[in-house]
Amino acid sequence: MLKTDRQDLTADEIWRTYILLSRVEAAFRAMKSPLAERPIFHQLQHRTETHIFLCVLAYHLLVAIEKPFLDRGVHTSWWTLRQQLSTHQVVTVVLPTDNGKVLKIRNGTTPEPVQREIYSTLKIPIEVMKPIKTWEEIPT
Repeated sequence: MLKTDRQDLTADEIWRTYILLSRVEAAFRAMKSPLAERPIFHQLQHRTETHIFLCVLAYHLLVAIEKPFLDRGVHTSWWTLRQQLSTHQVVTVVLPTDNGKVLKIRNGTTPEPVQREIYSTLKIPIEVMKPIKTWEEIPT
């Protein structure tokens, strides 16, 4: 049972608003979880408004990610996409040389077919990251 003081909304509009709010909150949780954010209880109105703004921003980001999949008839969620992408890693190879320097090469691993499909749907190049090569002195 939902209760509201809004007299201008129909029962259907109240239900849709409630569902939208649930999705917005879920989007915010989905974005906070990987960042290890803790629950925050706001005492000041501007902080509460900022929190709501960030929830809505997270919701729009997740909708922007999920929409290309829905347009292709693929019903998936941010959580599922995140799980499928989690094994696509960036690695750094460290190669010491005879002249007292170290060559570091940072590059993404080769994406699996499911990851390639995700990148293709989101119009992200398969080579998400170009190799980065840096030379450093070996600390003595």
